[in-house]
Amino acid sequence: MARPKRNLLATAQETSSPPATLDEGHAIARVRTAEGQNLYAVELPSNTKPLLVELPSRFRSQIWIKRGGYVVVDTTAFADRDNKLDGEIVNVVRDEREWRKQSYWPSEFDKKSSYPADSDEEESHVGKMPPSDDSDSGD
Repeated sequence: MARPKRNLLATAQETSSPPATLDEGHAIARVRTAEGQNLYAVELPSNTKPLLVELPSRFRSQIWIKRGGYVVVDTTAFADRDNKLDGEIVNVVRDEREWRKQSYWPSEFDKKSSYPADSDEEESHVGKMPPSDDSDSGD
């Protein structure tokens, strides 16, 4: 049986805007890969080792998570259990521009320019003839 539409709308409304503050034990993480059925490998800004987190049933088949996207992870959700899961996804970042304006957004996840900072120092060769070699005169 399909879920009622009000549940879908409530879930969409909940994830549409960022909260004023993050709760204790919650952190913003970047999704690296989908590891299986409702399991995702995410990276925290301060941690180099990826964490394995679970997508709760209220988000399943309602909100899709893509690689490189951001989620809010509760790292204390499975602290009392002894299993391979490191946390649970509690929110999905959908409007990334609004979330980036929040004070709790990690600086490690700030957008970086796709062009290097020193790219304007290099001379562009677009539309120019290749350099001529006088030694190739053939004489």
